[in-house]
Parts: sequence; C-alpha cells; structure tokens
Amino acid sequence: MAADRLAADVVVVGAGPVGLMLAGELARGGAGVVVVEQRNGPTTESRASTLHARTMEILDSRGLLPELDDPPNEPRGHFGGLPLDLTLPSTHPGQWKVPQTKTEAVLEEWALSLGVDIRCGHRLAAVGEVGEFVESEAVGRDGVLRLRSRYLVACDGEDSSVRRLLDLDFPGQDAGRELIRADVDGIDIPNRRFQRLERGLAIAARRGDGVTRVMVHEFGSVARPRSGDAQFEEIATIWKRVTGEDISGGTPLWVNSFGDASRQLTRYRHGRVLFAGDAAHRQMPIGGQALNLGLQDAVNLGWKLALVVRGQAPQELLETYHVERHAVGRRVLANIRAQAMMLLGTPEVEPVRTLLGELIAHEDVRAHLAGMISGLDVRYDLGTAEERAAQPLLGARLPHAVLRTGALKVRSAELLRAGGGVLLQLGGPDAAGLRADGWADRVTVVTGEVEPGSALAGHGALLVRPDGYLAWLGRDATGLPEALERWFGSAR
Repeated sequence: MAADRLAADVVVVGAGPVGLMLAGELARGGAGVVVVEQRNGPTTESRASTLHARTMEILDSRGLLPELDDPPNEPRGHFGGLPLDLTLPSTHPGQWKVPQTKTEAVLEEWALSLGVDIRCGHRLAAVGEVGEFVESEAVGRDGVLRLRSRYLVACDGEDSSVRRLLDLDFPGQDAGRELIRADVDGIDIPNRRFQRLERGLAIAARRGDGVTRVMVHEFGSVARPRSGDAQFEEIATIWKRVTGEDISGGTPLWVNSFGDASRQLTRYRHGRVLFAGDAAHRQMPIGGQALNLGLQDAVNLGWKLALVVRGQAPQELLETYHVERHAVGRRVLANIRAQAMMLLGTPEVEPVRTLLGELIAHEDVRAHLAGMISGLDVRYDLGTAEERAAQPLLGARLPHAVLRTGALKVRSAELLRAGGGVLLQLGGPDAAGLRADGWADRVTVVTGEVEPGSALAGHGALLVRPDGYLAWLGRDATGLPEALERWFGSAR
C-alpha cells in the first residue's frame, strides 16, 4: 500500500449525528474507523431537535444520557399536525428536545474517546471497490487524502456524494410542496402549533433564549429547484401573507427549506459500500422521525459490521442490515407521506383530518400511531411466523426490567453497556445451565431474576443482540446454538 494512503477497517462519510453514531458503534465493537466530513467543524445549526423514546433507550444503553444534560420532555407529539399523546411503556416515553448541536457534540466526544479518527474539511471526490478493499479520495485544504478500507458507509445526507459517485438509482418522488423554516431572533409573535389558516400552514415556537423557530407553507404553492438555502426575505414575505404578521425586522440565525420528496435506495448495501440515514432514504423531517430513523440505522449496522471486519462473522450478516432497516424505512416513509398530505394539503384534506382526529381518540389507534412515530413498535422478522406468534417478544426490543443479579439490581438497558450480545438467564430448571462458551468473546452470560409482573417474567432465557433486540427466547437449549451462530458467527 502506498505510504500516503490512510488505512482503516471502515471509512464513514459524514460526521452528522448518524455518521458519528455509527463510528462510535463500530469502534465500540473493535473496528478501526476514519470519518471524513466536508464541513470544517461541527454544525452550528440545530435543525433536528427531537429524540424519540426508542432513540433515548438506545442512548441509555450506551451510557450517553447524562451527557444530554436532562433535556425537556414533551409527552405530546402529533400526526400530520393533529395532537397525539406519545406515551407508551418505556423508560423515556414521549419526545425529548435536544438541539442537534448538542447531539452531535455528545456523539463526537464518545466516538473520539473510542479512538475514531475524524477528518473534517475533506470532500469525498472518488470511491470504488478494488478487490477486497474500498479505495476512496477526499479533497481537503492540504491536498488529497487517499484512503483504503475494508468497507465504506455513506452517512452523508440526502444529497449523498457517495450515492452520486457510484451513480446509484434513488427511486421515489420529487418534492411537490415545501416548508420554509428559520430560527429568528428579535421577533415577538404568538406561538402557533401546526395552525392551518385560510392561506396556509404556520408554525411558531419561541425558545427559552428568545429565539423563535418559524415554519410556513402557502397552500397551493409548489416546491421549486434551489441552488442554495432559502432567503429570509422569502420566508418573511410568505409568513406575512399567511398570518398577517411582520417578522422582517428579526435577525435570522439560519434559514432553509425542506420538501415532501420521498425516496429510498433499492438496496442499502452495494458490495462493500453501505448506506445509512438520509443517504439511504429521503423524507420530509416531520415530527423528528428522519433523525431517529437514521440513528437507529446506525445502531443496527454498527455491531454487525464490526463483527464482520474482525473476522468473527461472515459477510452475509450484513444482508440482515438491509433486510431489517429497509423494511422499517419503507414504513416510516409511508407514514410521513400521509402526514405531509395532511399538513400541506389544501382545504380538501380537512375531512380526512377530521376523521383521523376522531379515530385518534380510540386508544388502540393512538397507541398504534405513537408506536410508529416513536420507533417503539419496531419488530424484526426473526424466526418463523409460528415462532413469532408464540413468542411476542421475539424480534422486539428488550423491554425495561429491573434484574437482581446476586446482591445487585441492574436495569435491563445497563446490560448492553459492556458491548456485545447478552444471554440472559432468568431461571427455570432447563434454562439455568444454558451456556455460550464458544461465543464468550462476543456474548456475555448474565444470570438474574425479575420481579413478578415484569414483561420478562416467565421467560427462561433470552438472547439479546447488541442493538437491544431479542434474537432468541427459550426454556431449554433448543435453537440457541443456531441463533448464536446466525447473529455472532461461528463458535471459537
């Protein structure tokens, strides 16, 4: 290898929240990681500021929640602008307001502490597979950075350079309508929560520091191609037409627009190049789902790719990333398209909004929509249909429980902080002796007891993947060796 070429197990393109989350997950699993970012430093714009319950559970399982400084919690969210109680069984129900700048800072510090090499100010210019490696080049202030890696993961957003350089089809639909938004200082206007007025949709939320976030769409207007961000004069003009209020005297901190485009890669894996976050799927960021979807992509992929590059699992494990997350992404994009129609549609959509408002009053409907938006309802298709019917927790996330292990009490989320999978023994004459000796470097065996009434009560043993999802449940060893080999490679 040429002396000027930087080597890594994995190159991650993009140092936004998704790229940093993935880099940390990979490094935590023992992979050597280089992150390439075209920005010269961290973002100063907090565009994505909502973390949902499932993401908060994941951050808890990584020990990162204290770094978020106790963010405010709001149990109420929305579906297409209709109020929706997001409360469901979780350690962190509802939605949590964390500025993107804070999320990125926490994830960056975590990744750096695990040995990740972050190279800012480098724009990816070339990428391609050469034998068993991915060769890539990034142009920076000091010239060309040449990299060789076993794998490369694109986390570089909806206008992904990797996707463009590989000339990959990105099927779906272009934006037909758009919202323009800005953070504006020095204005005093009423708060508006998804207010559909005669001429358009208006949203305004004043923060504690006096800055107001405004978003507006004028009914009947269409999205137009943009070569850069929207201008403040544009949003001020539309805001006045829709609301009658003058915000032109304010000071914009940033302005941008986002449309209702909906696109998804046909495959999230192309040989040794993989895609996560907005590089894999493009959607309107309604209700914070886009950020949370991407972060959960990263957590699904990270441990799998780390096992592969360490030679502990075959490449076929990476196919489960595509299968699992493509299906989740497709479902999220569908619900976002429905919400976009309800938010930005002309008055013709009002009957649909009225009907859905009536349906949300029914608990089953509310819980269904809340589970979809929060990510708490994700259940991967593990095992056969008969096995999933008999074991409702199979493929679902590990529910919250307090376990007694010896003299200690441990929350279920804390079991995942050491890294790797967990074989959790909860008792029963046949489950107590279950072992994972051949996988001791990848799976930790924990013996404990749960209180009666716990969601885990009555189960003999559970195999928990590093991303917190249950890969196997049983009261004896039936099926356990096969599950261990499928998710953690061959025994040693």
